[in-house]
Amino acid sequence: MVYDFLANLRDNNPLLLGLIRVLLIIVPILTLVPGLIWYERRLLSWMQDRVGPNRVATITLKNGKKIKLFGLLQPIADGVKLFFKEDITPKAIDRLIYFFAPALALFPAFALGGTMPWGPSEGFYGLLTPIANVDIGVLYVLAISSLGVYGIVLAGYASNNKYSLLGGLRSSAQLISYELAMGVAVASIVLATGSLKLTEIVRAQEGPLFGAITGLQNWFILTPYGFVAAVVFLICMVAESNRAPFDLPEAENEIIAGYHTEYSSMKFAVFFMGEYAAMFIFSGIFATLFLGGYNMLPINWLALGDYSSALKGVGEFMHSVNYWGAPIWFIGKCVFGITVYIWARATLPRLRYDQLMSLGWKSLLPTAVANFVVVAIWILAVRLHGFWIGVAAAALSYGMMYFLFKSFLGTVDKDKKVLEKRSVELVDGVVPEPVAAS
Repeated sequence: MVYDFLANLRDNNPLLLGLIRVLLIIVPILTLVPGLIWYERRLLSWMQDRVGPNRVATITLKNGKKIKLFGLLQPIADGVKLFFKEDITPKAIDRLIYFFAPALALFPAFALGGTMPWGPSEGFYGLLTPIANVDIGVLYVLAISSLGVYGIVLAGYASNNKYSLLGGLRSSAQLISYELAMGVAVASIVLATGSLKLTEIVRAQEGPLFGAITGLQNWFILTPYGFVAAVVFLICMVAESNRAPFDLPEAENEIIAGYHTEYSSMKFAVFFMGEYAAMFIFSGIFATLFLGGYNMLPINWLALGDYSSALKGVGEFMHSVNYWGAPIWFIGKCVFGITVYIWARATLPRLRYDQLMSLGWKSLLPTAVANFVVVAIWILAVRLHGFWIGVAAAALSYGMMYFLFKSFLGTVDKDKKVLEKRSVELVDGVVPEPVAAS
């Protein structure tokens, strides 16, 4: 019944169907953000051996017994606090840009969800996702993701505050450094797939692993070139989101709160919401490009019948579970991406600015370019000489690129002065003597 209703909308009222598709992206993002905030605070507290939010919504009965909700309503309490908090607007600001910047920071997350497929493109889900199956989906993702920095830069500029301006400029430099490596990493996947459509990239991952193992799906993270591209993309998407250890635009120990120093109340909350929405969407894009999209496991369920007739019924059942549970598997992978974000924040200290630039320009970009060349060599070798010759050519290419990369780093660092390492031993009542540099 629902399928017939949606099919009728597609034929007679596509505008209403498009509105339904938009709501199926926007509403989950807006409703999941408070849950993601709670999840991060609880997970961080567990990783750092703390209690975390546990006071809000604790119900105490007359007999003294307490019913704990583990702080589940903490994000709602924070939202209410921000809503009623005094909204302070500095006088010496560019008012138009100052009020426009938070909305611009939130916009890219919703725009990126427009081409992200959260279910198969055939059957029932084909009527609902994606919002727009554009031919240049990957280029669209790269273009829209780079717009997020405009909200940060404009917020820093419009605040008329040197600390805010410095935070905005840091974010723009960070974008330039990591957008290139991210683009080249994704280009490796596009080259292997032969399409810029996100739906086609997911469909390519449903094929046999390495083109030969029919029982497993060809998730790109399971391939050598895809794994390298996934690592580069993962680091770049954390940097694009301005999350730890790349949160230099809002480094409180250096520039107070960075670009949002002059923002308060709901305007600050919009920046906060945009950050978590971007984390969720980037996790979905990572799942689409490298983790098989909406597929549950890297297993070709229907291929099980080719190995054993007894498994044919099991394979058909699991194929149906994989299809109808597609949104659940996709959201699960997004939550996994959020967990990686939180894990990095709990584990890694903030980078120095020179380390940030060095990682982007001297490590990630050369690695992504070398991986792109390897993919091209592998595709050409497979087409001309077969699968195993292609594997040998790819392995040889990876070895050559590794030595070239190491020699490049040696050339760059050859004349660089090493920072002096000094150590001081403190003893009560004794003045330490200076220790020579080592």
